[in-house]
Amino acid sequence: MSSTSQAMIDPVFADLQPAAVWTHFATLCRIPRQPKAEGPLRDHLRAWALAGGLAATVDAAGNLLIRKPASAGREQAPGVVLQAHLDMVCQKNPDSPHDFSRDPIRPLQREGWLFAEHTTLGADNGIGVALILAALADSTLPHGPLEALLTVDEEAGMGGAHGLAAGVLQGRLLLNLDTEEWGEFFVGSAGGLDVDVARPGHAQTVPAGCEVWRIDLHGLRGGHSGVDIHAERGNAIKLLVRVLRDLENRLPLRLCTLTGGSARNSLPREAVARLALPNGQGKALSASLQTWQSLLRQELLGVDEGVSITCTAASAGQVMSARDQTVWLASLHAAPHGVHHWSQRLRGVVETSSNLGMVAVGPEQGNCNFMIRSLLESRSDALADEIVSLFALSDTTVDKSGHYPGWAPNAASPLLARCREVYRHEFGAEAKVQVIHAGLECGLIAARYPELDMVSFGPTIRGAHAPGERVDIASVGQCWQLLQAILAAIASPTAPAVPAAEQ
Repeated sequence: MSSTSQAMIDPVFADLQPAAVWTHFATLCRIPRQPKAEGPLRDHLRAWALAGGLAATVDAAGNLLIRKPASAGREQAPGVVLQAHLDMVCQKNPDSPHDFSRDPIRPLQREGWLFAEHTTLGADNGIGVALILAALADSTLPHGPLEALLTVDEEAGMGGAHGLAAGVLQGRLLLNLDTEEWGEFFVGSAGGLDVDVARPGHAQTVPAGCEVWRIDLHGLRGGHSGVDIHAERGNAIKLLVRVLRDLENRLPLRLCTLTGGSARNSLPREAVARLALPNGQGKALSASLQTWQSLLRQELLGVDEGVSITCTAASAGQVMSARDQTVWLASLHAAPHGVHHWSQRLRGVVETSSNLGMVAVGPEQGNCNFMIRSLLESRSDALADEIVSLFALSDTTVDKSGHYPGWAPNAASPLLARCREVYRHEFGAEAKVQVIHAGLECGLIAARYPELDMVSFGPTIRGAHAPGERVDIASVGQCWQLLQAILAAIASPTAPAVPAAEQ
């Protein structure tokens, strides 16, 4: 059972090994898979599974569940659930014409990495899906009963995992393939929620004798708001708000619009403001922005020194009221972004963070989103309530939604012990055991299936959730080797039984 021949249309995949995995990833690059629009890919994979003699169903939430019977003689082995998500974060550079709703991803290969130059690659979590499909397709791999749970809408709120019903999964063990550091097993992850702010505006006409300017702040690296939040990369929204607050003290500006960010779980790389100034103030504006650009490049040296601020003549018919301008700029300036607490239990792990990921403010209305993550539910609730309290000072509506639980670590996990043993045998080294600040679907799945013993691993991925995302090619091969070995070890007739995980 193999992937369709059209999947190999891009020659970049021709010589990549293991072909069993890369053939399937090529299919994922070919078929668009935006969050909430995974239907065509899901239907393609369901048809592929049915054509190969596997059972394949779609649940009420849109998740794809594929079942493969155990290899001959392995029927009594514990069932294993292989889990990954179908969707990808869709980010591109401003000058890219790429349309994620219809265009295929065009990867490039360089110095051992596969990457997308001007868009996200979708290695998060496409490589995990490809590894699972390769396992389902392999007729020589010894294994017990397998279930593939391929969820939808993970990147935009974990909708698929939220909608997963109890009583569907039959396996006792679960391997999540959605982490991004080869050589590490993950046994816990952060939970979180969204804080959405909305406020009506009171539009006013652009004052007479004014000209309109557009300010662009761009050139930042961006990244994953869970994996990269500790790196202190620039947040384009926060930086531009800081600039605008300073300009308010220097120039009689009236704000027309402020926009920035395009994904709740990505660090914002660009932000744009349009503002009105009295005629003749353009030169002073440009000089101030040049000073700010130099200052920010110094502050972000070694992290995001590519930051750039430009201004161009623009047009607008309305400005925000002075009150709305003050509320939005002051509130966004004061709002928390970045690491809020480091874990006292797990050295070097972020416990709680906030990502101001998106803002769209105009004369008639405005809104913004904060994504809160924490290993402790009480801390995520507390940070969300701080944001609610901040905006309550201006009677601004705030909604908390999309809560998902964290995945509590279980150091005594029998599956973890088996995985570490297999890794040691296959690679002659010890794997690290980690907890990740990013959110995994394991927490939601565990809430419905508390008896499942779960471990996560994956290849080395860099720059997830940002253009230029790349995956280490060699680590994909190592993941495939490890996955095969773990499945074989669990199904081995001579292997000790895997006891139920401690609850």
